[in-house]
Amino acid sequence: MNPSVATFSLENRIILLTGAAGLLGTPMARQIAEAGAHVILNGRSKEKLENLAEEIQSAGHSCTVMAFDVSDEAAIDTAVVDITKKFGKLHGIVNNAYAGPTGNVASSTPQQTRDSLNYNITMPFYIVQQCLPLLKKGREDGFSSAVVNIASMYGVVSPDPRIYGDSGFNNPPFYGAGKAGLIQVTKYLACHLATEGVRVNSISPGPFPPDRAKTDHPEFYEKLRLKVPMERTGQPGEISGAVQFLLSDAASFITGINLPVDGGWTAN
Repeated sequence: MNPSVATFSLENRIILLTGAAGLLGTPMARQIAEAGAHVILNGRSKEKLENLAEEIQSAGHSCTVMAFDVSDEAAIDTAVVDITKKFGKLHGIVNNAYAGPTGNVASSTPQQTRDSLNYNITMPFYIVQQCLPLLKKGREDGFSSAVVNIASMYGVVSPDPRIYGDSGFNNPPFYGAGKAGLIQVTKYLACHLATEGVRVNSISPGPFPPDRAKTDHPEFYEKLRLKVPMERTGQPGEISGAVQFLLSDAASFITGINLPVDGGWTAN
């Protein structure tokens, strides 16, 4: 493939994005659509998804709303049937959805752990497994089919309890365990789907706290900020470029990596 700026384009591709209406998902949806793809917007809130879809379509881009809970196996099965009927193929999947509580060692429960592992490992794997025929079909258009799993820096390193204290933003042990598992699933799928023409990579975001962390807990936010070598936290849109890159043919020889987008946190 000849290198070109055009290889970053997602023109004429169909991309499934889970968790599309969330903090990181919303800017991902906007950028994927702006890059030329038709985005299938997934999430649990149909209202939020429809509002996002209206914004994207008003800007002249293309998307479809498909509201379902990715923790529900039957709902995934139904969605795959719907995608098959409507589009007949996929060129990419971004497994971004997650739901779970904050917590620490003392507060974590077995059920929370089971739920987190289901969200982080079981269902992203199941989505790829069930969509594999669609991704293979997408390859017939001459594009590089790609999966991007959104993991976390806490799938690589542990949260520092000295930073989080009693802020209420504590990452529980099952969250990091689940994200570490997702990184390993990414590597497994990358190796086993390589000959199928499907690339699989993960992104590990660093600190991307919601606005209320800064306004309601300034002391915690300052500790978090100073832990980052760049001395700032991430802006939600700063994940989107990495997502677009890994979905695009600019990354055609990249599979099995975990890309930190963390301001240097895991390098420190």
